[in-house]
Amino acid sequence: GPAIGMFGFSLALALPFTLSAIFPGFLSSMPKSGGWLNSVKVCLGFLELALALKFLSSADLAWHWEWFDREIFLVLWIVIFVLMGVYLLGKIKFSHDSDLPYVSVPRLFFAILSFSFAVYMVPGLWGAPVSVLSGLAPPMNTQDFILTAGGGGSSGSGPTGFPAKVKYSESLKAPVGFRAFFELEEGLAYAKEVGKPVLLDFTGHTCVNCRRMEDLVWIDKEVGRLIKEEYVLIQLYADDRNIKMEQDKIHYSEILKRKTDDLGYWNLDFQATKYGSNAQPLYVLAGHDLVPLVKPQGAIFDAKEYAAYLQSGIDAYKRKK
Repeated sequence: GPAIGMFGFSLALALPFTLSAIFPGFLSSMPKSGGWLNSVKVCLGFLELALALKFLSSADLAWHWEWFDREIFLVLWIVIFVLMGVYLLGKIKFSHDSDLPYVSVPRLFFAILSFSFAVYMVPGLWGAPVSVLSGLAPPMNTQDFILTAGGGGSSGSGPTGFPAKVKYSESLKAPVGFRAFFELEEGLAYAKEVGKPVLLDFTGHTCVNCRRMEDLVWIDKEVGRLIKEEYVLIQLYADDRNIKMEQDKIHYSEILKRKTDDLGYWNLDFQATKYGSNAQPLYVLAGHDLVPLVKPQGAIFDAKEYAAYLQSGIDAYKRKK
């Protein structure tokens, strides 16, 4: 963890000096600083602005400000990359830019990439997956308009009737097309009622791999079928700071060294205490006693492997019965 990070930073700092020592003529052959370097800085500025929106979006999700839904995020990214493409073609000029008598091949190449990426994101405004941005863009359930046939996260009704409204559903939404509980006791009571095992999904608003799993793996037909038909999905957000816990559920966590006064800290303490992990995502396939049927797993980006994992939990549950 930290050692790898420190190695990466030290390597990045040492590499230019090492290369210049090995190839002393390398520096003299490089173009002098000037307009090209300013163009690089401006393009990096565009990219930094785009990434800043991602972190602002993460805070928006965690605190339920509802400023940045998926459409607004995508519109801003589309505008940023269109403007970067226009800048690379020399149609926008800033104070420190040199005159651009013609467009060089590298500038044209990067302008094409920028415009192409902007066009690629456009269908996302109508609910297209935009897989490249999975984990970066806000989740699909923040989208106001999705142009799909059927789709959606309707609450539907199972054999005994899935509740029309579940606890915390005013603030938390299940992935599009799925039905989920967001409170452990409520979800467990429903699982006992319908006689199904539970899929405890320890997730987070700012968890990139959680969104990638939902966007890239859960959309698989077999994976989706297993989750919807064979399990009761309980999503436990470990980073939600807006939903406050009832007074009788607040306790001091020896692991977190603080009170579990909001939903995120309560779920995180439960995850760490019960299953010995504080990383998200964590998928626990469990019976009604919350004992894992099979070994809990983190992100599995292969849909077939994840489907096999879900099936192993079903088989273990049936044997246990």
